Amino acid sequence: MQTMLLLNINPRLEEDLVDYLLSKEFIDGFTSYTVHGHGIHSDMSLTEQVSGRRKRIQVEAILNKENIDELLDGLKENVGTDIVYWEQTISNKGRID
Repeated sequence: MQTMLLLNINPRLEEDLVDYLLSKEFIDGFTSYTVHGHGIHSDMSLTEQVSGRRKRIQVEAILNKENIDELLDGLKENVGTDIVYWEQTISNKGRID
């Protein structure tokens, strides 16, 4: 079964995360883009609190469910902390060439 793993990270972790994901043979590719997080203000800077958002990077990777734990286990050591993640089941996937 395939799963889409979404990682929402602090922008300072982006290069380390890209390097880490590229080192994993079970990941064929991934997509990353800039997003804005909204939520708990206690750990936001004053500027972020005023604007009501903080810059984040979101990464989406489709991989086999059995590889998720291995990938997550290495994040703290190889990338860092301030990472939020979730999974979404993939019901269909293909490529139109």
